[in-house]
Amino acid sequence: MTMMNPAPLDQQQEDDEMLVPNSDIVEGPQPMEVAAQVEAVSTVENQPVEDPPSSRFTWRIENFTRLNNKKHYSDAFVVGGYKWRVLIFPKGNNVDQLSMYLDVADSSTLPYGWSRYAQFSLSVVNQVYGKYTVRKDTQHQFNARESDWGFTSFMPLSELYDPGRGYLVSDTCIIEAEVAVRKVVDYWTYDSKKETGYVGLKNQGATCYMNSLLQTLYHIPYFRKAVYHMPTTENDMPSGSIPLALQSLFYKLQYSDNSVATKELTKSFGWDTYDSFMQHDVQELNRVLCEKLEDKMKGTVVEGTIQQLFEGHHMNYIECINVDYKSTRKESFYDLQLDVKGCRDVYASFDKYVEVERLEGDNKYHAEQHGLQDAKKGVLFIDFPPVLQLQLKRFEYDFMRDTMVKINDRYEFPLTLDLDRENGKYLSPDADRGVRNLYTLHSVLVHSGGVHGGHYYAFIRPTLSDQWFKFDDERVTKEDLKRALEEQYGGEEELPQTNPGFNNTPFKFTKYSNAYMLVYIRDSDKDKIICNVDEKDIAEHLRMRLKKEQEEKEHKKKEKAEAHLYTIIKVARNEDLVEQIGRDIYFDLVDHDKVRSFRIQKQMSFNVFKEEVAKEFGVPVEFQRFWLWAKRQNHTYRPNRPLTHQEETQSVGQLREVSNKAHNAELKLFLEVELGPESIPISPPEKTKEDILLFFKLYDPKKEELRYVGRLFVKGSGKPIEILPKLNEMAGFSPDEEIDLYEEIKFEPSVMCEPIEKKVTFRSSQLEDGDIVCFQKSLTAESGEEFRHAEVPSFLEYVHNRQVVHFRSLEKPKEDDFCLELSKTFTYDDVVEKVAGHLGLDDPSKIRLTSHNCYSQQPKPQPIKFRGVDHLSDMLVHYNQTSDILYYEVLDIPLPELQTLKTLKVAFHHAAKDEVVIHSIRLPKQSTVGDVIEDLKKKVELSDPEAELRLLEVFYHKIYKIFPPGEKIENINDQYWTLRAEEIPEEEKNLGPHDRLIHVYHFTKDASQNQLVQNFGEPFFLVIHEGETLSEVKVRIQKKLQVTDEEFSKVLNPLMSSLLPVRNKLQLQIFLNFLSM
Repeated sequence: MTMMNPAPLDQQQEDDEMLVPNSDIVEGPQPMEVAAQVEAVSTVENQPVEDPPSSRFTWRIENFTRLNNKKHYSDAFVVGGYKWRVLIFPKGNNVDQLSMYLDVADSSTLPYGWSRYAQFSLSVVNQVYGKYTVRKDTQHQFNARESDWGFTSFMPLSELYDPGRGYLVSDTCIIEAEVAVRKVVDYWTYDSKKETGYVGLKNQGATCYMNSLLQTLYHIPYFRKAVYHMPTTENDMPSGSIPLALQSLFYKLQYSDNSVATKELTKSFGWDTYDSFMQHDVQELNRVLCEKLEDKMKGTVVEGTIQQLFEGHHMNYIECINVDYKSTRKESFYDLQLDVKGCRDVYASFDKYVEVERLEGDNKYHAEQHGLQDAKKGVLFIDFPPVLQLQLKRFEYDFMRDTMVKINDRYEFPLTLDLDRENGKYLSPDADRGVRNLYTLHSVLVHSGGVHGGHYYAFIRPTLSDQWFKFDDERVTKEDLKRALEEQYGGEEELPQTNPGFNNTPFKFTKYSNAYMLVYIRDSDKDKIICNVDEKDIAEHLRMRLKKEQEEKEHKKKEKAEAHLYTIIKVARNEDLVEQIGRDIYFDLVDHDKVRSFRIQKQMSFNVFKEEVAKEFGVPVEFQRFWLWAKRQNHTYRPNRPLTHQEETQSVGQLREVSNKAHNAELKLFLEVELGPESIPISPPEKTKEDILLFFKLYDPKKEELRYVGRLFVKGSGKPIEILPKLNEMAGFSPDEEIDLYEEIKFEPSVMCEPIEKKVTFRSSQLEDGDIVCFQKSLTAESGEEFRHAEVPSFLEYVHNRQVVHFRSLEKPKEDDFCLELSKTFTYDDVVEKVAGHLGLDDPSKIRLTSHNCYSQQPKPQPIKFRGVDHLSDMLVHYNQTSDILYYEVLDIPLPELQTLKTLKVAFHHAAKDEVVIHSIRLPKQSTVGDVIEDLKKKVELSDPEAELRLLEVFYHKIYKIFPPGEKIENINDQYWTLRAEEIPEEEKNLGPHDRLIHVYHFTKDASQNQLVQNFGEPFFLVIHEGETLSEVKVRIQKKLQVTDEEFSKVLNPLMSSLLPVRNKLQLQIFLNFLSM
């Protein structure tokens, strides 16, 4: 049996009862006067995953009205090797309804983490009127927290206890439970490659539809071989080349042991992460992918492969009945869309595809030189491709509901498809009858769910053997023929009727999993298409690239597996500080991710590690002194203390645990090396408690440059004035140069950098090991020099807040226009002033800014209001992300003034000319539609000075609203809807009591889309007069459209639907379908 899919939301909401676990705590079975009967449908022992066992359990409860217990349990019964029982609340579980649940009978004794899945129905049998039996069904994953599940409000107690209703006969109530159990495979330990020989594809979020298609294409070996033979080079990047990305993906599917990622392929499509979480149209993806590959194959050894595999041809014809005239047109196809609704199987769909349509009466065909003629119209096939792709139209547009719906009707498809049946009824006279169009089913692509979303997977038999496989994202399983075919037909599913007693109504449920695409392979081409593909078909550079990737992956995997045995030691040196400070960083001392790291076994002695350091840096072990880094309370990270001799005798692992309270896998050290004459390492000086290690940065206000100049040991009792000559030497200044000293204290969330008194001791200034001193030349008034950031604190504040912003014109949101270096602390006025200055604009208030949406990579819908944010940092934040992009507009009036106005874009349709002009109407927000019309009259050319205008709301080529003149414009949205203004025709001003104003819009059938219609063109209103015939209406529509007889002869009979009131009149939509022949 196929397990039941969840009921659609609208169906679930129609039921009054809630599907809930019983909220009472179940202590154990309650004694009851019952007679129970179980009839198993299948053996419960050793059930395979593919064949879920099921059974019907009947429970006769005598003396029902005399039951006084709040809840009652049935006897236990076994389904699927599990014990179950039914739980009822005869007087309701705190409701005036019978409450009934399915319960796991032995839940209290099951092991920790148990779980089981069941579909089931619960029924109260009507013993007099069987058709009134109350039955409700659902499904649930039972576990320790939810060991029972069912219906708190199953049926009203008033109906149950009414003797005349038939639910209680001789004070006996009969309850039935039908249960189907699927044993759960432990997919955490399941190995697809080991079990099936194939691997799956990882789901990026909503890419299961793509995965099922890719697996289908991959398992067409001739297609895979052609992809491998497409020319790519070792310099190509998969993320920028669809052929290389597909080659890489196919190679990994063929040779990997684990599921394969598709990110490189989706990047090559031009999708970002956001796109991967959106479900795209499967058929469209298939076509786009094949078109891209077809284009890339041109001029190569595999040119024409796509056509050879997938391209067929059919002939559209119109043949006159009474005169000798026939019009034909040959068209190619890569797939065929077959109707599901109203068709029982594939053959019925093909019958409908080639069905002859009669063109007669009002729908006659206009034949050249013959005028309007009765004719027959249809399609016949010239040839079918070796690989036949059939798209089943499971999704359809419902005119009455004005929405897409999914067709879950039963639809059968054969294992062997004979398209030569009935003497080639599908073939055109030009078809080659020597080709045998007998096909074998290769793939069944399935959609499970509703129209707004669901899950996709595929059943494939790669070699056309009897063994089918299910490719469900990462997981691949072996399946039988029934699962791949019959269970994907759709329709309703029912359990076998096994109870010979009361109520044999079968347990039915709608199947929301069904086939939406079929792939057949022609028998005569089978050997060519199901060919051997091995490494010799794969380019050498591709094999080398992918093998290298695999080796790196294995190496990382091994490192990860052995990570608990190793410690990463990051060693920062004086050279790193010189390299990074003033370039990569300005605050603190070093970026530890950019220093030399060592992967060392934890049991290694630290002294042995020092020998490794000696080899790496050329510093003898005896001249090395290591300092531990410490994170301070102000979130800075500084060298804290040197390692002791005792600590250096410990293992690396022990040392990391002592030094790192956060249990980080890394050990961070600073290597102190003292240099003697000629920069040769010497022994480090003895460190006493009185000694303080300080680090020094030099600031040049003229160059706005900060750099590291070295470190010094100072005495705690000493004073900064005593080391000034040494600092001047380090800076390259004269010995008596006046300098100012500052302590860099912290930089988050704000900068703290304070002056150091030169004549106060270091200890009194609270300086300690690892502190940073910034110094610069003293600035005097006599020097007369002015600097943008004259002192260290000002410069550090600037560095902390500076932000390079990329400005883009709102009209070109994908292109950077210019960049400005700004400060995050800039006010709104500061920012627009800078932008206006760059653009050479005198009035900054005419600049309007819009923030960036980090998820959609588009401008936010609403611009920033005048002084609507305090600082630049507020403009750049989008939820928890920060952007560096802003969009700008140059307005024709100041923004504060504009914000008091409402601007509407109105498309004016001229009554006498075939032209549309867009006008911007700007009025105070309190204005009405009538004010808009009056303003528009001043700007447009009217057919008559006294002409009246109206304003319409148009969306997707349909008119949705005629705005009343008194409606306020403040809430009118012209961002997604089009506002259209037009003159009101004279005939609409004087409608008779039985005249009707109808809405006319155009649509076309689009074979490339799953939806039935695509709207197009300009909709309009038309007056239908009392007594007018449909033919007369069509003549007036033709005149309105200004099309020739021949063009209009292709218009289908109007389709009348969607009756909606407009101005208390009848609105009737006429759909015009233009078909090109």
